[in-house]
Amino acid sequence: MSTEIAKPVRRRTAPQITAMKGGAKIVSLTSYHAHTAGIVDRFADFILVGDSLGMVMHGMDSTVGVPLDLMLMHGKAVVRGTKQALVVVDMPFGTYEESPQVAFRNAAKILKETGCGAVKLEGGTRMAETIRFLVERGVPVMGHIGLTPQGSLVMGGFKTQGRDEDTWPMHLADAQAVQDAGAFAMVVEGVVEPLAKKITEATRIPTIGIGASVHCDGQILVLEDMLGLNPRPPKFVKVYGDLTAAIERAVEAYAKDVRDETFPTEDQIYR
Repeated sequence: MSTEIAKPVRRRTAPQITAMKGGAKIVSLTSYHAHTAGIVDRFADFILVGDSLGMVMHGMDSTVGVPLDLMLMHGKAVVRGTKQALVVVDMPFGTYEESPQVAFRNAAKILKETGCGAVKLEGGTRMAETIRFLVERGVPVMGHIGLTPQGSLVMGGFKTQGRDEDTWPMHLADAQAVQDAGAFAMVVEGVVEPLAKKITEATRIPTIGIGASVHCDGQILVLEDMLGLNPRPPKFVKVYGDLTAAIERAVEAYAKDVRDETFPTEDQIYR
């Protein structure tokens, strides 16, 4: 009989994600509850509990209305459902912009109450001071530049960034500022391919692309988008499943069985 004791599975950490820069591509998906997180956990390097849950799970028009309590609830569920992937939780709109001190208070709350390994916030140069403040106090931070959904009202919607080459220096400056402030990685969203390539080549921390080409160090998608649950997915989404049709078939069959009195049967009742 073997006396070997199985080693506990260790979660990936923010520094381990940073160390993947320029190596094997980093795999990430969003997840908002324990069940899907447990599935994604077997394949992803990190899981993002994104504030996109406001639109995907709660029918909101944008991410702006997502409260901190909602992120805490879903963050706890994802951490409970996973064992090995780094879990990153979005800081929702209004929880970090006011000051570095307010940002630290809310980031610390997220880390302590969910058990996640890092937070993510949006913004480049304008948020560098806050990122540095958090990192210096022990909070691992993932940046987010390019198309920033929380700023969609200012941007005039979800618009691709970098189509005008004159704006490239601004985006490159954002990437440099996020890196120099101490972020361990950055999401690069909705930017044209050559700009994404330049940002990736110019930075020492991993770029995680979403609508930003294969040149990034890794990729992330919203899980429900790639599973076919969004009837109007963005252009950058490749749909890997058709769960809408599968769910519809299952619900239709269930409704028919109930009305035909063929469910429940002897196998589903207690005697």
